[in-house]
Amino acid sequence: MDVDLALERLLDSRTAQVFTRDELRAKLVQSAEKGEPLRVKLGVDPTAPDIHLGHAVVLRKMRQFQDLGHVGVLIIGDYTAMVGDPSGKNKTRPQLSYEEIERNAATYKEQVFKILDPQRTEIVLNGDWFKQLGFAEVLRLTARFTVARLLERDDFEKRLSKNQPISLHEVLYPVMQAYDSVMVRADVELGATEQTFNILMGRQLQEQMGQERQIGLLVPVLTGTCGSVRMSKSIGNYIGIAESPQEMFGKTMSVPDKLICEYLRLATDYEIGQIERLEEVLSGGETNPRDVKFQLAKRIVTEYHGQEAAETAASDFERVFRRKELPSEMPVVEVNTESLQDGKVWIATLLRLANAASSNSSALGLVRQGAVSIDGARVDTEAPDVKIASGMTLKVGKHRFFRIELRK
Repeated sequence: MDVDLALERLLDSRTAQVFTRDELRAKLVQSAEKGEPLRVKLGVDPTAPDIHLGHAVVLRKMRQFQDLGHVGVLIIGDYTAMVGDPSGKNKTRPQLSYEEIERNAATYKEQVFKILDPQRTEIVLNGDWFKQLGFAEVLRLTARFTVARLLERDDFEKRLSKNQPISLHEVLYPVMQAYDSVMVRADVELGATEQTFNILMGRQLQEQMGQERQIGLLVPVLTGTCGSVRMSKSIGNYIGIAESPQEMFGKTMSVPDKLICEYLRLATDYEIGQIERLEEVLSGGETNPRDVKFQLAKRIVTEYHGQEAAETAASDFERVFRRKELPSEMPVVEVNTESLQDGKVWIATLLRLANAASSNSSALGLVRQGAVSIDGARVDTEAPDVKIASGMTLKVGKHRFFRIELRK
């Protein structure tokens, strides 16, 4: 492909910033002349299970590079996740155990190939090199950075101005991410706009260690379904790429109208021309925003589950929310009869069996919010042991339905 055409595709409206355009063009020219693909790095810290549409924005950008013949190097940050990226945080993240990180990393490895090309993807763990570093080597690495430079990042400056604590391990995070770039010899590093500081640190360290500086290519941050802050699993304003078609469709329909254009651009693979036409229709008031959102929801489900599943999800949405009926298809929650007491089960146990809650506390939180019902009857916070039978319907929130089946 012509280099300038490739550059135009990569720097479309789904790209927020690049360091720098001229350097990226030069890298593309060099790659074409030598017949060697660029190594395009993306680091992801498995601090929570599952990938959502916010993660997918940058994964799609990596897929663009892959479609142009380049190699995606996906770094699963099993060691950086133990630190926790301070980007955008006004307090120290709680540290995860290595066992939690391993479980989360396993789901990431399964789900990334819903987007990435497995033939052009390398997956590595940064623990592979960090666990080999002795303390003397860590000291030599950190000597390449100054405390003043590290404290320049906005997150740290804001916390210092408010007398909020900064832990030493957090200051090491950008050093670790920069070292990742050296170890995989990255030509390009991808990240969201909040990763600017970390990516620039990678450029600096590569140059100091005798490598060509990587290109930094930043993508916008996707706003969550709440309409106010970035998509995050911890906040609960996310759409997971491995969620059921019905849940994915319903959550997309709950996105505020003001975010439709943002989701068209960042959460779908629509061509830019198609998106611009839909934006014109919206801005001109020619159609109800709900109709465009319905089309958006079908598109998103199609991309992750296929057209047939999208049609079924759309039909189920109409059935549930317009005609107040049950979905045609529901995931089954199997409950062992031997675990019942007088035909009852603790609601937290039932929600965890359905994978509708990650812990007993989060399950009980859903009950307190009035978000859980069985056969239309809301579960009472004062009586969380519920009587169940095969064929009953468990509903969690507005969009999640499960059919209960008892098994011996």
